[in-house]
Amino acid sequence: MSAEPVVTRAALDPKLVEGRGADVAFFEQEAENGVTTGEVIAGRDAYTLPSEASGRAAVMLDPGEHVEFVLPEAANAVTIRYAIPDAPGGGGITAPLDLWVDGGHRHKVTLTSEYSWLYNTYPFTNDPDASVLQPDWWIAECACVPSQTDPTPAFDTPFRPHHFYDEQRVQLKKTFAAGSVLRLEVPRKSNAEWTVIDLVDTELVAPPVVVDGAVSVTDHGADRTGRRDSAGAFDAAIVAARDRGVPVYVPAGTFRVDRHIIVDDVTIIGAGSWHSIIRGSEVELAEPASDGSTHTGVGFYGKPANEGGSSNVHLEGFAIEGDVRERIDDDQVNGIGGAMSDSTITGLYIHHTKVGIWFDGPIANTHVTDTVIADQIADAVNFHRGVTDSSVSNTFVRNTGDDGLAMWSLAEADARNTFAFNTVQSPVLANGIALYGGSDLTVEGNLVADPVREGSGLHLGARFGAEPFAGAITFRDNTVVRAAPLDLNWDIGLGAIWLYALDRSIDADVLIEGDHYLDSTYNALMLVTEWGVKDLYAIENVTVRDVRVDGTGTSVVSARSMGSAAFENVDARNVGARGVNNCGAFGWDWVNGSEFSLVDLGGNDGLAPTPWEPDLHPWLGRYVPNIISCEDRPAVVAPPAPSPWGP
Repeated sequence: MSAEPVVTRAALDPKLVEGRGADVAFFEQEAENGVTTGEVIAGRDAYTLPSEASGRAAVMLDPGEHVEFVLPEAANAVTIRYAIPDAPGGGGITAPLDLWVDGGHRHKVTLTSEYSWLYNTYPFTNDPDASVLQPDWWIAECACVPSQTDPTPAFDTPFRPHHFYDEQRVQLKKTFAAGSVLRLEVPRKSNAEWTVIDLVDTELVAPPVVVDGAVSVTDHGADRTGRRDSAGAFDAAIVAARDRGVPVYVPAGTFRVDRHIIVDDVTIIGAGSWHSIIRGSEVELAEPASDGSTHTGVGFYGKPANEGGSSNVHLEGFAIEGDVRERIDDDQVNGIGGAMSDSTITGLYIHHTKVGIWFDGPIANTHVTDTVIADQIADAVNFHRGVTDSSVSNTFVRNTGDDGLAMWSLAEADARNTFAFNTVQSPVLANGIALYGGSDLTVEGNLVADPVREGSGLHLGARFGAEPFAGAITFRDNTVVRAAPLDLNWDIGLGAIWLYALDRSIDADVLIEGDHYLDSTYNALMLVTEWGVKDLYAIENVTVRDVRVDGTGTSVVSARSMGSAAFENVDARNVGARGVNNCGAFGWDWVNGSEFSLVDLGGNDGLAPTPWEPDLHPWLGRYVPNIISCEDRPAVVAPPAPSPWGP
């Protein structure tokens, strides 16, 4: 614990990730690095509080206890990431927290778990007492299908609790100088048995932006106190602004909007995401909509693609605060949705919606930048179906209930899209960044940290009915830390980056170049084909070049597929097991070797201090081209914390 500010990025020394991830306005400080009277909790096992914490560690406070941080720079705003208990029957509670600065300047904060605490198997439930939701599915806890098992197994409840954390933004009453001490203290009479503080982000927020010449939503009756619904005023302002050829302006205030705002050929600018808040309740529909939705809620939507979609939409500088507390996949309760081409989304804060941004294509030339998306029930961004020439860049994502950033080529291929220089932290389920089919896709310069279960940091998956991969698929200069978790269903460890052939082979030109894989719980790179199709599908044409691996619990490469990959200048250290775990398609052909071949292009170096390989040697050399070196579930050796790479 330190009395000095310890600024991190994804719980790492910023020097380790310089030039990667989103360039954000705030300074992250982890609670475990602060001064506390509470207890530091740590660990990576799914369904536990530390597993979902940034850096896999946090501070648990009992009533009366505190944790302190020192401001590294002047700040007038704080984001607190925390967890508190659920209500006994589900649905959440509220509890107090006192925020003090320099021993005074008290701010009373009300925490909530109303948007946290999901349970059970997909699609999850808010009920902690629910029995297994999918009794016809394989359940890892019993290694069985419950409905086909006699006697039917019973599971302790709550079963698989997860999605513990939430965050709250607090504007301070004044600007405090660097060196000021910020204390988070749980009142002695708190109704919460415990309060976990994961981290704080501190920020100097600029004054509200004023847009001259725009049509203000308040000119058309919008209520900036949030007491009256302002959806109609937004509609009217959009019509007026389009007629005049000027933007819509959303001034500082909180505006209640309980349905979708349809946008087309319009620019909407707020006073800044800390100042202009558009908040809505989730509303149950009298009857399901044509798209299957049973609820609606706040969101900005382009027209559906089958109606021509929208274009020339520009959304900038405001917050969308949703009210989504359960996962209903048919519901269109996303922050931004529909189809928007030739459009931009810049400087938004999207919170408590189902998916922050879900585009149903085909659309083209749409770009998301400088945006923060937090505490989603499902994805942060999904390019779904025929999204082309589009991008997400310099965007910060934390605590998604599914993939952080995804491209899903369902029915129509995504093409020529880029995810670049984004930060994705703590996806509770699935992957940090995932590609499901498509052509000529690039994932570059991103920082991904702490995926928890059923996914990992970077993922290339021929699955979910996606169109084939084609052209050049490039992962370049990304950093992935504390990824490669145990897949509970398979009972094997994943890779920080993993390629998965389920629906078909992967045979596009896949380049993995310049990535850094740090502190991987299991493997750095995993290539796997589903067991039922292991003799049908392969993973081919993969090149891995100029990659650094600093710490694996098991191997650098785990191959569980037919196919091949080439390696050049891959440097590895602190490797827990044999450098290559080559099982191929489990054909055990000791004469001809594994069905997976590794091509050594030179420069592959490292140290693998294990009982099998005690000496210094190139990690790859003895395994090429296709020596079977398969250990199905090698023992895990936890690596040391990442450190700077020497010359």
